[in-house]
Amino acid sequence: MEKRAYCLKAGNMANLRLQTSPLPEPAPTEVTVDVRAIGLNFADIFAMFGLYSATPKGVFTPGLEYAGVISRVGAEVSGVKVGDRVMGVTRFGAYTDRLNIDQRYVLPIPEGWDFAEGAAYLVQVLTAYYGMLRLGDLQRGQTILIHSAAGGVGILANRIAKKYEAYTIGTVGSPAKVDFCKAEGYDAVIVRGDGFAADLDRSLGGRELNLVMECIGGRYFSIAFEKLAPQGRSIVYGAARYASPGNRPNYFKLIFQHLRRPMLDPQSLAELNKGVLGFNLIYLYEKAELMHELLSELEALNIKKPHVGHRFSFEQLPEAIRLFQSGQTMGKVVVEVNS
Repeated sequence: MEKRAYCLKAGNMANLRLQTSPLPEPAPTEVTVDVRAIGLNFADIFAMFGLYSATPKGVFTPGLEYAGVISRVGAEVSGVKVGDRVMGVTRFGAYTDRLNIDQRYVLPIPEGWDFAEGAAYLVQVLTAYYGMLRLGDLQRGQTILIHSAAGGVGILANRIAKKYEAYTIGTVGSPAKVDFCKAEGYDAVIVRGDGFAADLDRSLGGRELNLVMECIGGRYFSIAFEKLAPQGRSIVYGAARYASPGNRPNYFKLIFQHLRRPMLDPQSLAELNKGVLGFNLIYLYEKAELMHELLSELEALNIKKPHVGHRFSFEQLPEAIRLFQSGQTMGKVVVEVNS
């Protein structure tokens, strides 16, 4: 059996190439998934740029999430079978039409969801839920600021927060995304710009700011952190300001942004009674038990299926990446693989 996969060595996305190679039989606890859809994530871009320490050395296949059909099962596999429709996560390797994966990392696609929706769910919903509930300790009725409100994580974060009757303020990079976010149920939406501090004050309307889902960085981190109430928390799960269009990282921009990054004195956190916590879902990959525990809790919340805003064919994957880099997307960008 063969697979087709996009491969490159980190540093220049222009080197991304579709290659064919043999796919061995699945190991005893593995299944083979014939991939039907691939979800794109900012982590993919940073890995291809070589900006994550977790990026594999040498040539590798990017991608963290997928959905498809099980076509083979290992000798010790139980609970799933050939023909099952599944969605899953992997620590790289999802930009392919076929993969072997440990059975712990596949889950059934909910009834009524298509493959693209399955590939749009796990990374986003786990990021939102783990960040807000486990690290952020979101409590009923609190106020939360969610950056990149029209993105995959932002949409699901708002839906989860609303289950806790939170007052949600979303931020976006373009006025074109405001109506979409309001339709998603955000209480207030801010277009990030020079007036961000005043806009945040206006949106708060005298409320305390209890929690920030932080994925932008720079001055937007600093302003929101300053406005956090005592016992408030900023949950850092990304740094979009370091992203840039093009095939290579913009190293001058990276250095400039790095030198101007916010600096916090740990002692000041105790004096201010505020917290900053960070996580990268890639590093949680080995904790499969935690993933299933979080997903069980999420199932009880009964949030709607994810919003897939953009669909591309497998052959258009590089084009999908370029759109994703542009910052003009709303909802999830998914690449669909023909059977």
